[in-house]
Amino acid sequence: MADDVGLETQLCSEQFGSGEARGCRAAADGSLQWEGFPDSVSPDYLPYQLWDSVQAFASSLSGSLATQAVLLGIGVGNAKATVSAATATWLVKDSTGMLGRIVFAWWKGSKLDCNAKQWRLFADILNDVAMFLEIMAPVYPICFTMTVSTSNLAKCIVSVAGGATRAALTVHQARRNNMADVSAKDSSQETLVNLAGLLVSLLMLPLVSGCPGFSLGCFFFLTALHIYANYRAVRSLVMETLNEGRLRLVLKHYLQRGEVLDPTAANRMEPLWTGFWPAPSLSLGVPLHRLVSSVFELQQLVEGHQEPYLLCWDQSRNQVQVVLNQKAGPKTVLRAATHGLMLGALQGDGPLPAELEELRNQVRAGPKKESWVIVKETHQVLDMLFPKFLKGLQDAGWKTEKHQLEVDEWRATWLLSPEKKVL
Repeated sequence: MADDVGLETQLCSEQFGSGEARGCRAAADGSLQWEGFPDSVSPDYLPYQLWDSVQAFASSLSGSLATQAVLLGIGVGNAKATVSAATATWLVKDSTGMLGRIVFAWWKGSKLDCNAKQWRLFADILNDVAMFLEIMAPVYPICFTMTVSTSNLAKCIVSVAGGATRAALTVHQARRNNMADVSAKDSSQETLVNLAGLLVSLLMLPLVSGCPGFSLGCFFFLTALHIYANYRAVRSLVMETLNEGRLRLVLKHYLQRGEVLDPTAANRMEPLWTGFWPAPSLSLGVPLHRLVSSVFELQQLVEGHQEPYLLCWDQSRNQVQVVLNQKAGPKTVLRAATHGLMLGALQGDGPLPAELEELRNQVRAGPKKESWVIVKETHQVLDMLFPKFLKGLQDAGWKTEKHQLEVDEWRATWLLSPEKKVL
């Protein structure tokens, strides 16, 4: 208790001139911990920002090439081009992008937090595709309006996905309630990089304007650099909260080896190219009416559930759907997700603890047991396994008081199972 107080109590402070004073606290290892950089941000802040600056610079140069192509296609420098035609093209392009922004925000807006790294990478690759369309648009004048409209649609999706994931990463990197400060510095850094890109573009564009092949070659080189830098930036991130992908990796390793992966190891193994699309095998927060249509089905579903969630497992499709109680908190959601992924492991390969190995043999042997019977038995296994797993997560450095699991907003209440013992 005394140690906890020492960590929170400010031991001393210092100030330069009339600037803001910064305090100092005792760290767990006895060293002094001053407020401000680097202690005010996460350890992955510096490598991420370095690679992010490289990708922003490359993207700025590619954007200059794309802008030049669009202006050429609209008719800048062409005596036959009319202002009304250029205006109509611009309006169609902008309106298409606005509609795309609205639809994408409605469709995927609530999902971006769960897989911020994957959507961040997706947004930057889509931005490269959009710029490629703009560069190729003047080559096919008859399809120019449709091409630049499609490009702007992609760019508006990029702005939604990129902006939302940037906010999620700022929350992760700000460690001293300094989100505004981290966000402001990130914005200033991006402005500085774009300014440098603008100055280089002024030197580059006259060199490539008369040679379409050379211009296209420069674009491909910059695009390759942009994607590589983005990958390195996103790969350098170490998220300490669990989403479905990271939980799946950590749980699989725990079931096979009895050890909990730390955040650094799990983030290094997390898939980035395919992990942004939600897996249909686990659905959290589904409506109760989707799973039951009779009193018997409701009683069967509730039987054996002593936690504030109900779990339905479809063995044939290996799909788990979870109904959450009104009182379900982060720990309950984490347990429910662990339960669902553990059921999926029964139909997979690899070693499992003895209790689960026995259940897997029962699942594989015919005739099949009723799914609700298997779920009831896994509840008993999870009662022993989950507390150890949860403690292992906390000891390894995971933040279990919050999560990034994809959870729908449906909640329900139901009568307790007869087996429920109220203490």
